[in-house]
Amino acid sequence: MGRYEEVGLTKAEYERILDLLGREPNDLELNMYGAMWSEHCSYKHSRALFKHFPTSNKRVLQGPGENAGIVDIGDNLAVVMKIESHNSPSAVAPFDGAATGVGGIIRDIFAMGARPVALLNSLRFGDIEHNERVKFLLEGVVDGIAYYGEGMELPTIGGEIYFNSAYNNNPLVNAMCIGLIEHDKIYRANAKGLGNPVVYVGNPTNRDGVGGASFSSMELSEEAEQRSTSVPKGNPELEKRLMEACLELLKTGYVVGLQDMGAAGLLSASCETATSGEGGMEIDVLKVPRSEENMTPREIMLSETQERMLLIVQKGREEQVNEIMEKWGLKSIVIGRVTNDGMLRVMEGEKVVGEVPATSLDSDGAPRYYSDYAIPKYIKEVKDFDNNHIEEPTDYNETMMELLRSPNIASKEWAYNQYNQTYGGNIIVKPGSNAGVIKVEGTKKGVAVTTDCNSRFCYLDPREGSKIAVAEAARNIICSGAKPLAITDGLNFASPERPESFWQFRESVIGISEACRELDTPVISGNVSLYNETEEGSIYPTPIIGMVGVLEDVDKVCTMDFKSEGDNIILLGKNTDEIGGSEYLSRIHGLEKGEVPFINFALETKLQNIVLESIEKGLVQSAHDISEGGLAIALAKSAINGRLGAKVNINSSMRKDLLLFSEGQSRFILTIKDEDMDEFIREIDKLELPYEILGKVTGDKLEISVNDDLVVDLTNDEMEEVWRGALKWIMG
Repeated sequence: MGRYEEVGLTKAEYERILDLLGREPNDLELNMYGAMWSEHCSYKHSRALFKHFPTSNKRVLQGPGENAGIVDIGDNLAVVMKIESHNSPSAVAPFDGAATGVGGIIRDIFAMGARPVALLNSLRFGDIEHNERVKFLLEGVVDGIAYYGEGMELPTIGGEIYFNSAYNNNPLVNAMCIGLIEHDKIYRANAKGLGNPVVYVGNPTNRDGVGGASFSSMELSEEAEQRSTSVPKGNPELEKRLMEACLELLKTGYVVGLQDMGAAGLLSASCETATSGEGGMEIDVLKVPRSEENMTPREIMLSETQERMLLIVQKGREEQVNEIMEKWGLKSIVIGRVTNDGMLRVMEGEKVVGEVPATSLDSDGAPRYYSDYAIPKYIKEVKDFDNNHIEEPTDYNETMMELLRSPNIASKEWAYNQYNQTYGGNIIVKPGSNAGVIKVEGTKKGVAVTTDCNSRFCYLDPREGSKIAVAEAARNIICSGAKPLAITDGLNFASPERPESFWQFRESVIGISEACRELDTPVISGNVSLYNETEEGSIYPTPIIGMVGVLEDVDKVCTMDFKSEGDNIILLGKNTDEIGGSEYLSRIHGLEKGEVPFINFALETKLQNIVLESIEKGLVQSAHDISEGGLAIALAKSAINGRLGAKVNINSSMRKDLLLFSEGQSRFILTIKDEDMDEFIREIDKLELPYEILGKVTGDKLEISVNDDLVVDLTNDEMEEVWRGALKWIMG
C-alpha cells in the first residue's frame, strides 16, 4: 500500500498534491490532505450536485456554506438550524457516537452566535424484532442522545425512528439542533485581521478520534468496525460551560470569528477560518493544550477531541477574553496568528513542520468528481407489481392490530420518554404529534420543527421518494399551525463510486430540489454521509429532511389528537389505491415493491394553504396528515392520542385494503365543530378541492365502515395497548 493510500487518497489525488506543492508532502502534510480531502470534509463526490438546490428566498439570512443555516421569522428574530450524521461512529460505539453527534451539532449552532433551544433526531436501525445487535445499537444510541441533551439542558422535541433490515449493520444517526438569534448578532467563521491572535478554548487535546474524518468516509468493513478508538468521548457538562462562555464572549465584540473543532479537529477549524478571512494562518502545536504526553503534530492537528472551539479575537483583547473564560472554569490559550500569505503553517516552536496553501485544503480546493451513474437493475424488478397479486384480508381488525404493532408505526415513546422534554419551559408540543413546537421567549411566536423521510419510498424511486419526504415534512409543519420556511438535509447514501449508488444520490438531490422549489422551502444547510454500506449490502437511500416553520401566535397551535365528541371528521384530499412501498404491503404481505404514490404539487400546495388558513382562523380542532399505514392508521392514532373514538363511513369503489392502507399523497384528516362546518366547506368548495365528510368523533372505539359495511371495530384501549406497548415489549 502506498503512503497516500494509507490516508485514504488515490494516486491521482496524490499527484495533484505534488503539483500543488511542487514537492513531496511530508507525513503531516499528507495526513492533512487525507483528512481534508476525505468525503466527510470535502464533499468531493457530492458538491457538484448542490447546484440543483434552491438556497435562497426573502427569508433566508444564511444559506449553505457556514456552520448552520439561518432563516428569518420576523421581528428581528431568526432560527438557526442544522442536521448532521454520526453514522459510522454510532455503528461501532453507539453511546459515544450518538452523544458526540449531538454535541457537534450544538456547537455548530452556537458558533453562529445563536442560543440552542431544541434538539431533534432521525434514526434508522435494522430488523429490531429478530436481531439482538440492533437492540444493542438502538439502546446505546438513545442513551447517548439522552445523556448529552440532559447535560446540555436542552429538550428533544421531535424526531423519528424507522426499522428495516437494510440497516442491520449500518445504522443511521442524524442529529438536528435549532437555535434562536437576533439578526444583528449573527457571527460567521472567518479569520480576519492580519496579526489577530488565534485562540484555543475548551477541552485539552488528546488522541480521541485521530483519523475520524477518514473513518467516516469509508465502507464499514469488519476492520473498520474494530476502530472504536476513532470515536471520541463527550462531556456535556464541559460543553455547557463552553457554550455559555462563547455566547457571553460574543456580546463583547472582541470576537472576530468562531469555529467548532469538529471533523478533522484543529486542522479543519484553522483551514476553514483562514480561507474565509485574510487567507492564511500560523499554528504552533506546542502551545495547544494537551491531556496526553508525546503527541505528534499530526495527532494534535487531526485529533477530534470534543468540546473545543477556535476563536479569532481582536489583538490586544486576549486578557479580557481569558477573564470571561475563567469565569466559566475554562482557559483561553493563544496558539497562533492570522496571516495574509495564503498558507496554513504548522509550527513546532520555531520549526516549520507543515506548510501548504490553505485554499488547497478546503472544499473548494479539494478534488471534485461527477461520477458515472446508472439505473440499478432492481428498479425494474420492484416496479413489476400488480395490486391484484395480493390477497385481501379476511379480518380487518387483525390487520389493523398487526400494523399498529409494526415498529415503524408503533409509538416511539420508549425512546423519546428517555429524552428530556421540559428544559426551558417553552415547549408547546412535545414528541408524538405532527411536529415539535417551541415558543419564542418574550413573543407570541412559535417555531415548529420536524424530521421526515420514508426510506422505502426512496429505495423504490429516489426522486419521487425524496419529493414526498419534503412534502411530508411540510404537511407536519402545516398540521401544527405553522408556515413552512426552510429545510436542512441529512443525505445518507452508499458509495458514490458505484454508478447505481450515485444514481440514487443524484435522483434524490433532484427530487428534493424540485419539491423545495414548489413549496418555497429552500435548502439552507445540511450534511452528506456516503459509503453507508457493509459487505452484506447498502442502506436504502435516506435523505432526511429537517424542516422549520413559524407560528405567529402559539395559542393557535394545532395537534393530531381528536378533541371533542361530536366534532366532524373530514378527509381533505382524494383517496387512491396506490399501495406501492406501503407499510401494509411490507408488514402484511412481506413485499417492498410497486410504484410509489404520485404527488401533484399543484394540489399539494392548495391543500396545505387551506389547512393552514383554516387553523389560523380557529376552524380546525385537530389535524393529521395521512402517511405510514394510510387512512385507517391515521384515524387510529388521532383516536388513541385524543382518548376518543370515531365512527366513520367511507364511500368508495376501491378494494377495502387499498382504500384503508394506501399511502397516497396530499391527504389530511381534520376535525371541525358543527358551527364551523359551513364556513369551512364554503372555502373548500370555492377552491374546488376534493374532500369527504367521513363521520364523527364519538365514544371510545374506532368504527370504520366502507359503503355502510363495518370492517374495523376496535376499542381505543385495545389499540392503545398494542400501539404504545410494541416497542417497549421488543426492547424488554
